[in-house]
Amino acid sequence: MRERSSSQMSAPIVNGQDVRMDNGPALPDSLVLEIFLRLPHDTVLSAGLACRQWLAVSRDEFLWRELFYSYYRIPRSVPRHPAALSWYREFKRLFDCIPCVEVQTLKEHHDQVLHLAFSHRGHRFSSCSKDCTVKLWDTERPDGTITMVHSSSMRQFNWGYTQFSQFNGDDTLLLVSGVYLGPHHSSSGEIAVINLENYTLLSRVRNKPYDVFGCWLNETHLISGNLHWIGNMTSCSVLWLNKAFQDVESENVNVVKRLFKIQNINASTIRTVMVAHCRRHDSPDLLLDYEAQAQSQPLSHQPLLFDLGATDSEEEEEDEERRREMRLQGLSAAHLPQLTPSGLEHVIQGRHSEAPEARELETKWAQLMARAHTKAPDPNVLSSAPGDEEDKTYLLFTTGSLTYSPHQIGIKRIMPDQMTTSGPVLGEERSTDEFFDSLDHVIDIHGHIIGMGLSPDHRYLYVNSRAWPAGCVISDPMSPPPIAEEIDLHVIDLKSLREERRSLRAHRAFTPNDECFFIFLDVSRDFVASGAEDKHGYIWDRHYNICLARLQHDDVVNSVAFSPADQELLLSASDDSTIKVWRSPRMVRLAHAPRPRPRPRNLLSWLGRNKNATSNNGEL
Repeated sequence: MRERSSSQMSAPIVNGQDVRMDNGPALPDSLVLEIFLRLPHDTVLSAGLACRQWLAVSRDEFLWRELFYSYYRIPRSVPRHPAALSWYREFKRLFDCIPCVEVQTLKEHHDQVLHLAFSHRGHRFSSCSKDCTVKLWDTERPDGTITMVHSSSMRQFNWGYTQFSQFNGDDTLLLVSGVYLGPHHSSSGEIAVINLENYTLLSRVRNKPYDVFGCWLNETHLISGNLHWIGNMTSCSVLWLNKAFQDVESENVNVVKRLFKIQNINASTIRTVMVAHCRRHDSPDLLLDYEAQAQSQPLSHQPLLFDLGATDSEEEEEDEERRREMRLQGLSAAHLPQLTPSGLEHVIQGRHSEAPEARELETKWAQLMARAHTKAPDPNVLSSAPGDEEDKTYLLFTTGSLTYSPHQIGIKRIMPDQMTTSGPVLGEERSTDEFFDSLDHVIDIHGHIIGMGLSPDHRYLYVNSRAWPAGCVISDPMSPPPIAEEIDLHVIDLKSLREERRSLRAHRAFTPNDECFFIFLDVSRDFVASGAEDKHGYIWDRHYNICLARLQHDDVVNSVAFSPADQELLLSASDDSTIKVWRSPRMVRLAHAPRPRPRPRNLLSWLGRNKNATSNNGEL
């Protein structure tokens, strides 16, 4: 910063009078800057109010660059956010615009609150709970408070609890996923679709296992799952596309279609499906690669139950078909493991007593079957040629190949002709000897995955996981490695399909591997937030990779959600049965600031109104 001459410098001004130390000249700017560099940021701001000279120095870019890196402990190699206008404003953004002030606590749920989801407009959000209700809330009240507008109980459909919800693209329908207490209560679930205009139930879809959760593919179609065990350690996951409602005129039109059929080994299953619409990869909301930065209406009717699972006879036919195939390959049916009921609890309990030799034999058999009866992968399905701006839709899910605990991210591209239930029911183009679809890409996280969330532009996938020990070897798929208490937050670039940067670590979980449950996270334009088992929610800055705030509850925090309309509004849901509303210090300050009285548009009109009022008062 260039030093100014004494004739150019301003003296401190107090009560309108010039104040000079010992009646001499003011301190040089360079010396004031050196002093400010050794002060905390709040003292610098206070000192800047003393005089014009100090105010100018207190806004110096070099000063705030140093304060920024030292206060937030950010490595100097990390550049400033590309959208930032100054270091001072960037410091203020991280200090004043984080939703970390609790402004309201919602206590309408009567049991653990498991999940929160905002509408795309941000005008409403939904909550799911162990009390088996899904509740809808209004966020646009004039006074800024949040109130409940609707509550639906799902116990009449034999649900145990609601666990997940999602608004469709135009916010007219709500998908609600729950655990179904049916004959196979250990793994069965259902998905319900609710019309948000009149809160009527449009349809119910079976979902197995329940931790598939389900998701919207577009405004009118949703994805669910089904599971068939074909061995003690081997299963088949089927992903279905469902129409959200049954049109009156479409008795002969399909309302369901099979999307993919994928083989699972070592007792793993496909879980946590979500859809990424990668339409803006070339103009992301935030580019996390530092090097790249440097370079650059439904009808009302009775709800229809779609039974998407194969019937018992269909499952038996599939199993018999596999036995015939194996006999043709010289494997004896006597060595096949007996079929067992579905459900991870039964899997874990039953497989521990099975001899390791039998597990190893089944794994080899499953891998042999997969090589012979899996549709060949297309190497070009995920690649992009230079200049190729084709929109891509990916189905993302957790899976595994080494053990039953989910430790891999599976990616399968959904082609345009697969996004409707029109056409053949199975919608397959495969030869007669192909049973399964291949995965297009797999990313191994090397740990137990307990949560996933997409950035608003669908460029980045954030993954919560609890790491396995470095260098561990899994010899028994039913005995996964011990997992860390610390939760790592990985960032995966869906354009390059690789992990970006180091993982974030600040939150914790304590449950063991076989009891590990899902902790939902959410991503806004600038921030990412997650719950944790240490009774706190956490907020990080996506660009600088630093933890900015801890949000306290009285029990485990299961879910967090940013408003898509305002990232300075955040919700957190906890096992303490509450939903907490958090706003930024800036928004709280603005809400409590006195509102100025409206000024008249011009003096003549104001005088005219007062004159009329005076004459009227005289007449009275």
